Amino acid sequence: MTKEELFYTLILQKVPKLGDASAKKLIQKTGSPKAVFTEKKSTLMKIDGIGSFKLKDLYSKDFYTLAEDEIKFIESNDISTTYFKDDKYPEKLKHCLDGPILFFQKGAINLNKKRIISIVGTRKVTTYGAKFCEQLIEELSPLNPLIVSGFAYGVDIAAHKAALKNNLQTIGCLAHGLNQIYPKIHQKYVKDVEYNGGFITEFWSSDVFDRNNFLKRNRIIAGISEATIVIESAEKGGSLVTAELANSYNRDVFAVPGRVTDSQSQGCNNLIKTQRANLLTSAADLVYLLNWKLDDKKVKTIQKQLFIELEEDEQIIYNYLKTQNKAHIDDIAINCNMPIFKITTELLKLELKGVVRPLPGKIFESC
Repeated sequence: MTKEELFYTLILQKVPKLGDASAKKLIQKTGSPKAVFTEKKSTLMKIDGIGSFKLKDLYSKDFYTLAEDEIKFIESNDISTTYFKDDKYPEKLKHCLDGPILFFQKGAINLNKKRIISIVGTRKVTTYGAKFCEQLIEELSPLNPLIVSGFAYGVDIAAHKAALKNNLQTIGCLAHGLNQIYPKIHQKYVKDVEYNGGFITEFWSSDVFDRNNFLKRNRIIAGISEATIVIESAEKGGSLVTAELANSYNRDVFAVPGRVTDSQSQGCNNLIKTQRANLLTSAADLVYLLNWKLDDKKVKTIQKQLFIELEEDEQIIYNYLKTQNKAHIDDIAINCNMPIFKITTELLKLELKGVVRPLPGKIFESC
């Protein structure tokens, strides 16, 4: 977008009572961000859902100065902007009425990837939660997903670190401007994240740091991805808000179950119990429900590296499929004497190792 378009978009973003959905409506009806300000106020007020209350601060000159200062910050810090009408604006976020009209980004970000998942959870992550997060991302790594989280303590940073460890693109969605990092202790991860991903935010460098920003930020985390995973959460928490937002956007939500006595699993258990989240015990559950498939090139690469490295249960299943050539998942479970949830996990592991291939109708064959 041009500098002039950016200027007027920034002003619209700053009007306190307007909101993103109404700002988009104004732009769509008038034709451009600038046209909103040149159009008669009486005409704007005739637009459905737009009234004097929302337009109250539209013409405040204070926003003009703030917008000019923010453009200077953007230009001097190598920050790029993404407008809601841009081709590079995330496709899934386009379908969220309250998605930001503009956000800022820094790093080597590719938001056109097909497989984007958000991972959220408690800041007081347990050893179990952190280990599950790392294992989940490692199992998913051959599918090359983009991992989104909030760069906060606990589950967030565990997800980012696991993504970096597996050479996956990862994005930190921030609740503040790109002039700072919170918490400061995570500054040491910034360069690595920007090298293979980056940071996005809708907040300006001049915005006051406010905890309410975290709740607003969560709609981007939920809206940008194909699925949201809650790894651990207390009975109340921001990650549950993200899950609710994801549900409202008709996205898949997954939750990791925990013991009924664990305080950091209460939120996840409740999501599953009330059918607001799918139960997640391994990467296989996610891959199965999202219908993700490995491409042939990836399978061939993995096969060369891991063909002979089969665990005991994997070997049992593989031997059975070698004798049958192909079989339905139910038959595999019966003949290999394993429960379905176990078979699902082992079949995914075999698929990632390139020795088993899924076919339509829950049928699998040996490669």
